[in-house]
Amino acid sequence: QVQLVESGGALVQPGGSLRLSCAASGFPLRYYAIGWFRQGPGKEREAVSCMDSITGSTNYGDSVKGRFTFSRDNEKNTVYLQMNSLKPEDTGVYYCAQGRDTSCHSGYVHWGQGTQVTVSS
Repeated sequence: QVQLVESGGALVQPGGSLRLSCAASGFPLRYYAIGWFRQGPGKEREAVSCMDSITGSTNYGDSVKGRFTFSRDNEKNTVYLQMNSLKPEDTGVYYCAQGRDTSCHSGYVHWGQGTQVTVSS
């Protein structure tokens, strides 16, 4: 059974940092693209980042470029999203998702339950 479990969300002050984790089970994430998404209050879901499983290349949404970093630990079957210089507009529920295949452009088939990130003073 495929499962994705996010963790690491918290309340943090503007300018602060958080590291989100997404632990995968039921499939080897090294063979699939993994994406991070978020949905802020009253907003549509937004793509944050995605890592291609073959090349390891990573893309980022314009709003997080230079502040967020996606990494992967194949041994732990876990991916991470390091978020620095957090802003109030980064507030939302963050989700990870398993890609349909190795590419970030093939859509997503399984989603985690999400973890809440709140950036506020």
